[in-house]
Amino acid sequence: MKAKYTSIGGQALIEGVMMRNGHHVSMAVRKPNGQIELIEEYMGVKSGLWSKIPLLRGVIALFSAMTIGIKALTWSASFFDEDGQEDEIEKQDISDTFVGKVFGKYAETMSMVGTILFSVIMAFALFGVLPTVVVSLFKKWIESAVILSILEGLLKIVLFVGYIVAISMMKEIHRVFEYHGAEHKSIFCYEHGLELTPENARQFSRLHPRCGTSFLVFVLIISIAIFSFLSWSSPIVRVLLKFVFLPVIAGVSFEVIKLAGSCDNVIVRAISTPGLLMQKITTKEPDDSQLEVALAALNAVLKDDDPLKRTDILSVENKSENKCKNTDKNKYGNKSEKTDDENVKEFETKEFENIEEMKTKSEANA
Repeated sequence: MKAKYTSIGGQALIEGVMMRNGHHVSMAVRKPNGQIELIEEYMGVKSGLWSKIPLLRGVIALFSAMTIGIKALTWSASFFDEDGQEDEIEKQDISDTFVGKVFGKYAETMSMVGTILFSVIMAFALFGVLPTVVVSLFKKWIESAVILSILEGLLKIVLFVGYIVAISMMKEIHRVFEYHGAEHKSIFCYEHGLELTPENARQFSRLHPRCGTSFLVFVLIISIAIFSFLSWSSPIVRVLLKFVFLPVIAGVSFEVIKLAGSCDNVIVRAISTPGLLMQKITTKEPDDSQLEVALAALNAVLKDDDPLKRTDILSVENKSENKCKNTDKNKYGNKSEKTDDENVKEFETKEFENIEEMKTKSEANA
């Protein structure tokens, strides 16, 4: 079956996967006890004029993705303490921290903004500032701005690839990369119109053209091309100009990866190749238990009338309005302590008890 284009995307978490379909976000994590914890969240962001303006929509989409990604990673990490044991979801109330006392009800938002800014600054320092500073030391012997830019680009690539290879050797990151592969296989399974099962998802490639890794590679390549036109007269001025051009590079990269995910021709395959090669490092082959988690997250963000939505998976109850949905049942039933039939029976019993309670109250009021 020919694959269809979809805007569904995701992100690997700590022992889990986050999926996003428009404003609908779900996060699934395999807890230490073997069960799957799933929450759903409906983002309150309204699509405005910015969503139709090329380049600008890429910048805002990137910021939105970083915000959701950090929040999802924080949530998945909340299940595990330093010894890898299950931990409580509710951590220390942020209002008790320094940030909480300074910003009050805006503490959580400011904490998220601070985390994003710190991440951007550190990444820019490593891949934007450091290569310029190092290569500028060779200006005494190399006068050609083109050669200096080429050296800077090569150093940037070495740093980026070296960083990815280094963290991939960590046991915890290797597990995250396996869930990354599970995310891609699950999306491929949906795009090919197959039932969302581990058996069907297992057959697909773990390399996907619409991937954050490919986006970073596009950013790297496009930045090298654009920065080659910047002056080498002053390293400080060059670094400042790089920072100014960051939104432009992010916007262009977003449009390129959007094109790569919706088209399939010789040109698109050519520009997608570097990102797919990099995914050989950032994705690993997942096992069926990891595919179950990814499929549970994917199924949660599908519309109710989607023919591929798993109707045998119990819907979960709202925990709070426009906030999240929660369950600790294994969505596929293989590793759960209860079977699907037992879960259904328990659900129906609770519903019946609620109805009887409402009748009793009504009769008492009458």
